[in-house]
Amino acid sequence: MLHLRMIIPSERTDAVVDVVESTVGTAHLVVLPGAGRDPRGDLVLCDVAREAGDELLRELKGLGIDEDGSIAVENIDLSLSKRADAAEEEAPGEGADAVLWEQLTEATHEESTLTISYCAFMMLATMIAACGVVLDNAVLIVGAMAVGPEFGPLAGVCTAVVRGVPRLALRSLGALLIGFAVAIAATTVFSLGMDAIGQFSEEMLDSPRPNTGFIWKPDPLSFVVSLLAGVAGVLSLTSAKSGALVGVAISVTTVPAAANAAVALGYGELAQMWGSIEQLLVNLGGIMLAGILTLLAQKLLWRTQRGRWVRHGKR
Repeated sequence: MLHLRMIIPSERTDAVVDVVESTVGTAHLVVLPGAGRDPRGDLVLCDVAREAGDELLRELKGLGIDEDGSIAVENIDLSLSKRADAAEEEAPGEGADAVLWEQLTEATHEESTLTISYCAFMMLATMIAACGVVLDNAVLIVGAMAVGPEFGPLAGVCTAVVRGVPRLALRSLGALLIGFAVAIAATTVFSLGMDAIGQFSEEMLDSPRPNTGFIWKPDPLSFVVSLLAGVAGVLSLTSAKSGALVGVAISVTTVPAAANAAVALGYGELAQMWGSIEQLLVNLGGIMLAGILTLLAQKLLWRTQRGRWVRHGKR
């Protein structure tokens, strides 16, 4: 279940109440006249089944509540109420399959903003991965993948494309590319510094690396894995499975490929550098393609399911 807290201009309260009451899957409607101070208006509270939440939010935005008032949405971890159970039974589909597009857009917008913290995490992850590729240490590679924040902008691009928001798509793509460019530049300087103090060497980079040599040698399997990871990553966001998202982060060679490119650039190893960049682009492209197709499939599936539910006369 979701909990909605709304501040509504008094002259539109009746319209909002009608929308809430006519939406299947709602419960626990509360109206507190004049409780709102900033902005001024009536405070309206209600709970709604997750699978009915997107439709309700769309209708509330159609009334302009997001412009003249406010709408806040929270997840309810526990609701002990027979009325809530009945509301979830009445709503179409399953809550785990429902996509809250407004929530997804807001989350990806925040995660795809180019900030100092985002760039810092990108640089740290790439530097850790640089140590991993030079030492041929798979543990460091996995750690670097988990630290890297690049899936946020990737998800932002996918969401923006499906929702038709070009500004968000460009913003997310810019954060992704700039983040990797900054990380590669910083890691190149870092690797040269490590070489100067005797911790890195060109021989270590060129020696056989059974654990990490694949990073700069893309193949068809790399693209297949990136497609699977893109599907899993988007599903983890839309169903709020954060644990699955961590698994996605450590399954695709993005940050390690950038790190290998940076170290190879520092030593003038152009073959490894271009191979790493190719690996990076293949993986980024595969994740975005799979993410876009997954969101489109979820959108079509939910529309079909709801259409079948309406045809059966359940609303």
